[in-house]
Amino acid sequence: MSVIQYQGTGKRKTSVARVFLRPGKGVIKVNQREFENFFPNPVHRMLIQSPLTLTNTTDKFDIMVNVNGGGVSGQAGAVRHGISRALLEYNQELRGKLKAAGMLTRDAREVERKKYGRPGARKRFQFSKR
Repeated sequence: MSVIQYQGTGKRKTSVARVFLRPGKGVIKVNQREFENFFPNPVHRMLIQSPLTLTNTTDKFDIMVNVNGGGVSGQAGAVRHGISRALLEYNQELRGKLKAAGMLTRDAREVERKKYGRPGARKRFQFSKR
């Protein structure tokens, strides 16, 4: 007997999240840890749960997430993107709501590399005329 499972991959900055949705009671595990322990910041938790609240599927699925790379904020964005994609696999009719809220768009902004002869990517050293 195979368990029904919906999978989605989310990305943000350098973070990659693999999300698995299984029918359940709404338990979220991130890297085999409790959701509240992995993301202690309530803003990140709200961001991650936003696709579920938007589609009224908060209590329908148990969510298992594997996330790596980047920092906490990037990982939260990647998990949100992955959940949105997995929900699409579950039901294509949710696409309109998720797309209108901008949850299916991969945020392509990355950190620009530091250039040689400069203190940062674009910043210059202080100019001195004399």
